[in-house]
Amino acid sequence: MRILIIEDEPMIALYLQELLEDAGFAIIGVASRLAKAMELIKSAVFDVAILDANLAGISSSPAAAALVARSMPFVVLSGYSMQQQQAFPTPHFLQKPCRPEQLISILSAIGPKP
Repeated sequence: MRILIIEDEPMIALYLQELLEDAGFAIIGVASRLAKAMELIKSAVFDVAILDANLAGISSSPAAAALVARSMPFVVLSGYSMQQQQAFPTPHFLQKPCRPEQLISILSAIGPKP
């Protein structure tokens, strides 16, 4: 399964990339800013995205809207609570820090089936 990571904290992005690659996922790109995320959402081929709710102080809700417009499933992974994330139209939310197996389980559940 091909994953797009949208995360502004370099250490978290690297951790997610290594964790998911070790679990057998392919990382097609990492975006740390909204403009790069929007570019990758438009042009990259991926199955599921992981979306941080806040990218360097800017809401990533435009990226969420772009993912919805492309009918791409995504997980919001945020330090904010679910109640603070009402701008994100997804039932898939994990609060940081989360257990790695939770993230892998959600990605496996919402991604394409073999």
